[in-house]
Amino acid sequence: MVLQSFVREREMAAVFPALFMITVLVLEAAVVVGGFPAALQLERRVPLATHELELSRLRERDRVRHGRLLQSSGGVVDFPVQGTYDPFLVGLYYTKIQLGSPPRDFYVQIDTGSDVLWIGCNSCNGCPQSSGLQIQLNLYDPGSSSTASLVSCSDQRCSAGVQSSDSGCSGQSNQCSYTFQYGDGSGTSGYYASDLLHLDTILEGSMTTKSTAPIMFGCSMLQTGDLTKSDRAVDGIFGFGQQSLSVISQLSSQGITPRVFSHCLIGNNGGGGILVLGEILEPNMVYTPLVPSQPHYNLDLRSISVGGQVLSIDPSVFSTSSNQGTIVDSGTTLAYLADQAYDAFVSAITNTVSQTVRPVLSKGNQCYLISSKLTSLRYYFILFSSSVLSSKMIVTDFMLTFFQCH
Repeated sequence: MVLQSFVREREMAAVFPALFMITVLVLEAAVVVGGFPAALQLERRVPLATHELELSRLRERDRVRHGRLLQSSGGVVDFPVQGTYDPFLVGLYYTKIQLGSPPRDFYVQIDTGSDVLWIGCNSCNGCPQSSGLQIQLNLYDPGSSSTASLVSCSDQRCSAGVQSSDSGCSGQSNQCSYTFQYGDGSGTSGYYASDLLHLDTILEGSMTTKSTAPIMFGCSMLQTGDLTKSDRAVDGIFGFGQQSLSVISQLSSQGITPRVFSHCLIGNNGGGGILVLGEILEPNMVYTPLVPSQPHYNLDLRSISVGGQVLSIDPSVFSTSSNQGTIVDSGTTLAYLADQAYDAFVSAITNTVSQTVRPVLSKGNQCYLISSKLTSLRYYFILFSSSVLSSKMIVTDFMLTFFQCH
């Protein structure tokens, strides 16, 4: 989910699930290093024949391999991940956090496209009361937590948020506030509070310790658009952006965690994944750089290939500027392309699969009629090439799945 200032184009009639690992180093100043390969081919980490890797096995393997990292950094903070990529089931990934004293559980959507953690609060207008995800929704009440406090306009954190448009101030109430409008037309507004976030830290040897840290987060008093719907409702949004008010930036400034997080999305079967504050080292991963000095996690997308053939797309379509570019956004269910890239991509896919499925148009979208025995088609292609290296993102596997249109 991205704030409205970032413009997305046409929706692709395809979803990119499967194992998708992101390791992002959130840097104050990006370091640019030359000599990165002119073309980077994405390769499979999980063999095609098995295509499944249990979460417990992945975590155990990482813990064994990263003993030195964990010892030097004081461990990694672990959050459970639930949800799937499938828009007909869930279409989002979320985690459970604990806030306050005594601690209360809140389910929040994991969103690399925004900065702030916000939770629905008592007396909220438009906050859903129930969820089709079969989770218990809770409203945060500052009055019920002994460690809660409101954030005033004179607070240094509020002033820093004003610079990134993540906060504002009302001179009448002297209360730090916010208003967010997202690209899908939904929105939220409220005020900022400070309370304890409860953390589970995994140390060397798989030992887990519990701790707390004070954080500033949004207390939503109004929700509009899709945020009011109960079918996939959660308690709030957990922003993992780069600005100062993101939780990862706040914890890093306190010396509690490094300014880096790792996020793995599992797209098959029951979904789920991994979300840790800290770096997961994987020597067999394929890395692609992030574009430096951008407000979002931008990739330097140069071309798209299908079946080994580079599509004829003007490179300027992929150029990065203040109002366009290619970003990694875990809060968005579908992939989006600009018109020129979308048309070329869908045409190439249609030509490739036309012997197996029947392409049809449904409500202006390209769809594919498949037999009951065929649930998905998989194609693997080169996506990224670049000439600079700064922060990094790991890409381990892409699968293109076609759904029957409803």
